[in-house]
Amino acid sequence: MAAPRHVRVEPLSAVRSYSSPEVTPRRWKAARPGDLAGGQPTGALRGHQGPDQGYAYGLVHLFDDRVYLTENENRDDVDAGCVAVALKRASIFGRAPVVWDLEAGYLAFGFLDQHPPAELVARRMPLFEGAAEAHHYKHVRELVARVPTEVLSLAPSAIRRRYEADPLSLTRD
Repeated sequence: MAAPRHVRVEPLSAVRSYSSPEVTPRRWKAARPGDLAGGQPTGALRGHQGPDQGYAYGLVHLFDDRVYLTENENRDDVDAGCVAVALKRASIFGRAPVVWDLEAGYLAFGFLDQHPPAELVARRMPLFEGAAEAHHYKHVRELVARVPTEVLSLAPSAIRRRYEADPLSLTRD
């Protein structure tokens, strides 16, 4: 590694050393046609951008024995919808998804509760129907919008306490 110019370097005859070139290359600037000016676009149906979002699907298996579904619910649809909620939570904090983001997604809709309230089940069933299918993107965006940012900004323990106090308070109608 090159040393800064103000550091005295005495090359040893037995050791090879590196010295910085006298010319400093000009500064690089992103000016290609595909570069975004001003950051990621925001708005309706744009989703929530963040790094390494595909990692959320690698975490889904951690919930295999913790997710409870009713007879008419599809696990792929539930996973797709909850992953989308988890990605929104991760993007709020500006990081890649972690297991707590997924827990918040599953918990918001009562999938971690063995006996969720009937009203919550009735509310979530139409929201998650077909969520795993690619042509239901708008539908999934609407599902994610049902969980307020204020809820997703809470610590996982606070989300759990809020669910235990009032399971319907984590999502909007």
